[in-house]
Amino acid sequence: MTATSLIGGHALVAGGLATGGLRYAAEIEAEIIQVFVTNPRGWALNAGKPAEDAALRESGVPVFLHTPYLVNMGSPSADTLEKSTASIRHALGRAVEIGALGVVVHTGSAVSQSRDAAMRQLHEHLLPLLDEIPEHGPDLLLEPMAGQGQMLCATVQDLAPYLDALEHHPRANVCLDTCHAFSAGHDLAAPGGVAEMLDALHAVAPGRLKLVHANDSKDACGSKRDRHENIGAGHIGAGAFAELLRHPVAAGVPFCIETPGKADKHREDIQLLKKLREPATAAAASH
Repeated sequence: MTATSLIGGHALVAGGLATGGLRYAAEIEAEIIQVFVTNPRGWALNAGKPAEDAALRESGVPVFLHTPYLVNMGSPSADTLEKSTASIRHALGRAVEIGALGVVVHTGSAVSQSRDAAMRQLHEHLLPLLDEIPEHGPDLLLEPMAGQGQMLCATVQDLAPYLDALEHHPRANVCLDTCHAFSAGHDLAAPGGVAEMLDALHAVAPGRLKLVHANDSKDACGSKRDRHENIGAGHIGAGAFAELLRHPVAAGVPFCIETPGKADKHREDIQLLKKLREPATAAAASH
């Protein structure tokens, strides 16, 4: 029997990490949530509140944590590299405190230096962070980007050298963003496109897919533009998400939306994905 993928979304945490996050999760009918524990557009490393951490940890709702957008372990800037390292270390520590299953980090950009130099930085600075994760701590989930600029990872095949740089560490796993993959050139809307991408992912990172960011795309395949759209309203289409939900590589992997709009739209996206996960609905959507 195929494992069922839990479906949820990025939770707004106004009023407290647990108080606000769990309230939002209930409002959008999320089975899992993703949260920021710091300002996503800043470097401040905020301490947690023990009562809120405990409430989230004991809620029974699976939680994923997302690092700030500024993090870039491939940056040629010594200051950015130092702050990125500190930010990831902080996020991993906070994930332990709230009981998060994984910490999502963007795979970054070489910016103005060579890819080889950026990969050496990953080995020197990111690999030691993986060794610091406690036995029952979170995985670090590498999220390939849409391919703009000098991104180190865009297609799933790009994960091969990235994982090589991290010595295929067992705590280095993958978060697949469907909008990013589509924009990077994986045509998920084409017949067989989903299976082709997931088979390629399995070839380079077998067993490492731990989270799917389920986002449709405002732009065409190969656009290299990272603009999310609501499920079924973009160029990817609902049928591709039905295929994703029933493919063996994604079996049992949680799906988290990061789509436009507020609670009502997020609830609609989650409800649609829940319908697409039902075998009869999924089969109809793919034809």
